[in-house]
Amino acid sequence: MSFLRGGATPAGGVNQERLEMAVNEMDMITDVFNRIVSSCHNKCISTRYAEGDLNKGESVCIDRCVAKYFEVNKKVGEKMQAAGANASAGG
Repeated sequence: MSFLRGGATPAGGVNQERLEMAVNEMDMITDVFNRIVSSCHNKCISTRYAEGDLNKGESVCIDRCVAKYFEVNKKVGEKMQAAGANASAGG
C-alpha cells in the first residue's frame, strides 16, 4: 500500500483526489469506530473491572449496542440520501 503514502502505482501515477477521498473515508471510519467503542463501553461495562473477560450480560449489551448504532447509522444515511435526492430533484 505504498501508493497511499505518496508512492507510485503500477500504472505510473497517483490520483491525488482519489487518495484524499480514501484518506478522508478512513478517517471517518476510524471516528465511527472510536465513537462506538466509547459509547458502548461506557454504557455496558462497569468501571469496576472484576474479571479479565466480559461476562454474559456485558457481552449481550455490547452486541445490542453495536447493532443499534449501525441500525441508526443506516437509517440516518437513508434519510440523508432521500433528502439529497429531493433537493436535487427540486432544483
